[in-house]
Amino acid sequence: MKNILIAIIFIFTFHSVNAQLFTKEKITNNENFDKPLLSWGYYLGFSSYDFNFDYNEDLKDIHVKRNVGFNVGLISNLRINEFLDLRFEPGLNITSRDLYYDESYFDGTSFSSSDLIREVKSTYIHLPLLLKFSTKRLNNFKPFIVGGFSTALNLSSNEKNPDDNANGQFRTKSNMFFYELGFGIDFYLYWFKFTPTIRGVFAINDELIRDEDLNSPWTGNIYTMKTRGVFINFTFQ
Repeated sequence: MKNILIAIIFIFTFHSVNAQLFTKEKITNNENFDKPLLSWGYYLGFSSYDFNFDYNEDLKDIHVKRNVGFNVGLISNLRINEFLDLRFEPGLNITSRDLYYDESYFDGTSFSSSDLIREVKSTYIHLPLLLKFSTKRLNNFKPFIVGGFSTALNLSSNEKNPDDNANGQFRTKSNMFFYELGFGIDFYLYWFKFTPTIRGVFAINDELIRDEDLNSPWTGNIYTMKTRGVFINFTFQ
């Protein structure tokens, strides 16, 4: 009898806890937040940019040291339906990368230690147009994936600089085009919606401006040089 009573108490307790944890209705914050046709916000975040190289000859890879960059921008959101939004997220991305060349690139020519390193600074005005595909809202959060295309203007490209690597200037193109893929979660808080996202960006066009010397150790062996990177952004709406 005692065992039966303990079993009944255990079953009742388990049922009660299970109901509270998994079936209890929670308070819904900002229940109508996503219903307006247009909404606005801003984001802050970090980035890590890299280069993807294709080479003309089989020499040692150019090593890219990635540095943490900073992102800031605005968001305009057009609601298409419950699960689909069109987003425009203009922003400013500031970053830098260091390129380390192997000595084999300078075979037969004299060089100094400074010739083996090139710093590539980038200040992008980033203009992405994205589609956001969301799941159904679950209490106060909603996962989603996002993808689209973007263009960027690099204010630090040195594209118009007449000096090249022979004078210590590594040059890149001003206008870039990317495709982007990512995911995130909307958290509906009491006063606003908070959204952390992770997004990858991948350049479509070659970014390199080549030196005047076709056999330049810095650019002669590079067939294409394309930016790729990862954004971690925190959005407030």
